[in-house]
Amino acid sequence: MEIKDTYNTIESPSEAVLFKDKNSKFWGYAFPIQEENDIKQRLEDLKKDHHSARHWCYAYQLGTDKNIKFRANDDGEPNNSAGAPIYGQIQSFKVTNVLIVVVRYFGGVKLGVGGLINAYRASAQLALEQSKIIERTINSKFLIAFEYKNMNTVMRIIKEKKLDIINQELELSCGITISVRKSNASSIFEIFNALHQISIKEL
Repeated sequence: MEIKDTYNTIESPSEAVLFKDKNSKFWGYAFPIQEENDIKQRLEDLKKDHHSARHWCYAYQLGTDKNIKFRANDDGEPNNSAGAPIYGQIQSFKVTNVLIVVVRYFGGVKLGVGGLINAYRASAQLALEQSKIIERTINSKFLIAFEYKNMNTVMRIIKEKKLDIINQELELSCGITISVRKSNASSIFEIFNALHQISIKEL
């Protein structure tokens, strides 16, 4: 069975997009994120930029495979009228590691739940359409531990297999952390695991 080891995300923050309905303004933004801490910072920045707005509604998704985390936040709008339609666009575009924020300035006329759902969905869609969607690989990390005398053997395999080194500590006893594309992970593990005096474990 082929292992799916790629995912789609956005390359960089989108340009701000504007959707208007009955004098209400909806500013849409899409950001690439790596962890939940990134979200707080992005929201704080937007609240400074749009300090007179009414609502800062958002949705995000992080992770791949079985480790997906997501959240949709209505920020004071009626239940499921903002965060859910924003999250629906993340699903529709099939992207992850993405935060979408829609900032609303109230224009004096109520839009109703249907109008809000449409406005938040459209703003999220516009933000993602403004973004460059790219494919990335899902990688596994391994720690290879060995004594210095086995350095040449380890480095030769890393070079032959074009493995990415994330971290290395080269002393009397050495440790090298490598990143391996998920579909190749088990074969790389077997190569190192079969070697005498060299240990490998997944991180």
